[in-house]
Amino acid sequence: MELSSILKPEAVRVLSAASSKKRLFQEIGDVAEGALGLDAQVVVDGLLERESLGPTGVGHGVALPHARLGDLAEVAGVFVMLEKPIDFGAVDRQPVDVAFALFAPEEAGVDHLKALALVSRTLRNTSVCAKLRANPDPVKLYAILTEAQSVQAA
Repeated sequence: MELSSILKPEAVRVLSAASSKKRLFQEIGDVAEGALGLDAQVVVDGLLERESLGPTGVGHGVALPHARLGDLAEVAGVFVMLEKPIDFGAVDRQPVDVAFALFAPEEAGVDHLKALALVSRTLRNTSVCAKLRANPDPVKLYAILTEAQSVQAA
């Protein structure tokens, strides 16, 4: 599995207006609707439902919100970079400025876990995150994310 199969270039955004976790999820829902054809409210509800089980802020300014959605054919993602970090309830209590939202079909099984592991591995790499934070342009962000994975695989 490769990031380029999960993430479309049009699903990468830099956000300036997200001021809370709920607002971030609404922005992610809007991006998912436009780029992936998903219903924005279904996306928001799925992310909020999963988040109620425990925060998906994994530390070092990174969050990996995710949800299983009934009307989805394959695992897909939305990547957002926040101009202003927000409180996310992350495990290390650090505000979040990098979020990769992952969506999987309800019956995805192992594919969902493989995708989550792939995204987590990529964003745990401190040099990848440093490059992302230094290049707030969606085209460059997509290139960094998809290039990072192929470099790690080599």
